[in-house]
Amino acid sequence: MKKYNVGIIGATGMVGQRFSLLLAEHPWFNVTALAASASSAGKTYAEAIGSRWAMKDEIPAKLRDMKVYDAEKDIDEIVNAVDFVFCAVNMKKDEIKAIEEMYAKHECPVISNNSANRFTPDVPMIIPEINADHAEIIESQRKRLGTKRGFIAVKSNCSLQSYVPALYPLDKFGVDKVLVCTYQAISGAGKTFERWPEMIDNVIPYIGGEEEKSEKEPLKIWGEIKDGEIVPATSPKFTAQCLRVPVSDGHMAAVYVSFKNKPTKDEILKCWEEFSGEPQKLDLPHAPKQFLHYYTEDDMPQTKLCRDIEGGMAVSVGRLREDTQYDYKFVCCSHNTLRGAAGGAVLLAELLAAKGYMD
Repeated sequence: MKKYNVGIIGATGMVGQRFSLLLAEHPWFNVTALAASASSAGKTYAEAIGSRWAMKDEIPAKLRDMKVYDAEKDIDEIVNAVDFVFCAVNMKKDEIKAIEEMYAKHECPVISNNSANRFTPDVPMIIPEINADHAEIIESQRKRLGTKRGFIAVKSNCSLQSYVPALYPLDKFGVDKVLVCTYQAISGAGKTFERWPEMIDNVIPYIGGEEEKSEKEPLKIWGEIKDGEIVPATSPKFTAQCLRVPVSDGHMAAVYVSFKNKPTKDEILKCWEEFSGEPQKLDLPHAPKQFLHYYTEDDMPQTKLCRDIEGGMAVSVGRLREDTQYDYKFVCCSHNTLRGAAGGAVLLAELLAAKGYMD
């Protein structure tokens, strides 16, 4: 496989830190540029992060002394040093859209962890095992941007990664209505318990914008390309509640689902066991061998025990049973900064690289 030089825009934040760990020894991607805000520019990566390093593993040795660029002012230097960038910046949405489009127009593909462009009609929002075909919209986006190489591709909201993968393979039975309650780790807010002591022994029943994302984003993932844009599906119907819980990493979802043609429990389990996608066919570096892991124990999956399965890139499912108001209910769990954020973006980049979009 061809090797690519890559940059991390927003390298000092929590997702940026996770990117640095995932990419430091990547077999295809070599980090040649780190960028953050003006306050970090000119410092080494270790100096820029200081006491804010939030990962269990140490800062990768090969990145510690790398100079940090100003993500906006140093764009020419950055794009000359890389083949594409990962973007995980902490800015207002209009500012994020502007900076991502600026990189794309500099002929630098952008793999974004941010939400700002998720509903731009010609920007693909991809869970690689589910809607890899949405990458085809990139050619339409390039025409709009006036670019030959540059484009923006995004990953979906981190909490969706826990339950949408379990619902999607059941669509042949006509998934009709979905109610989901998510229980989301504090790292999803870029926090640790040291920096957010109010979360210890506490649950907050509100995460700004999260419920709207949980109800709308699956429909774009389920959507189809028409006339140069991705048209969201009109079903299934989703309703969601999202809670912040005192867990360091790992989002859990309690899912209730009704079908147009109700399957048996064995049919559902068979779909989950057999489900795989393009990452598995292509044997991408960060693709889990078994995407969906079903647990038969009544008390599984558990966040602490299951979030790191297959390098944090698989989804754990359990407690499938019939419901009194919906057809079935079950529980899902995934690692929110691996499968949900940085890892999902790296897998997306691997998919697009394998399909030639980075060339």
